[in-house]
Amino acid sequence: MYHQPNRGGPISSEPRINDRIRVPEVRLVGPNGEQVGIVRIEDALRLAQEADLDLVEVAPQARPPVCKLMDYGKFKYESAQKARESRRNQQLTVIKEQKLRPKIDSHDYETKKGHVARFLKGGNKVKVTIMFRGREQSRPELGYRLLQRLADDVAELGFVEAAPKQDGRNMIMVLAPHKVGRPSGSRPKSGRAEDAETTESR
Repeated sequence: MYHQPNRGGPISSEPRINDRIRVPEVRLVGPNGEQVGIVRIEDALRLAQEADLDLVEVAPQARPPVCKLMDYGKFKYESAQKARESRRNQQLTVIKEQKLRPKIDSHDYETKKGHVARFLKGGNKVKVTIMFRGREQSRPELGYRLLQRLADDVAELGFVEAAPKQDGRNMIMVLAPHKVGRPSGSRPKSGRAEDAETTESR
């Protein structure tokens, strides 16, 4: 279990372990988090070898540095697993996009609203973009009112994460689903044409 230092290798951001720890004494923490106290580095290394564990420097800036007895290989494996799980959870939230015109007719609005509602039900965020053309750019209140109306209509499914703001010729708002568990067996239906709905309403 006691890992030999990898001498002569590239500089690593990983913590120093075992013989790499070059200080006269350390504040030692046991494998279960118990405080052992300040001990000489020789004694700390001996305790690590006797316990078939590694001595890992967990707080190098402390005086003296804090070291912990642990199975470093297992610790690295579990840390990598947690990082992977965290990335997987982040990927579950997808930002869909829906584009509307400020003078959208009622039928198109209901269609677009349906897409937004479905995206939110699927646990995805929705970036809603109002596209202004020509003289419409002088009437930003039309886009603002439309976005407010949409937010109110889907309030049971999501909330306004980013309030409407002007971005060049567009006005953008971001809706996010309420923090509830996804129903069992449901998953985002990616790949369908309607999921990629970003076409303009004429």
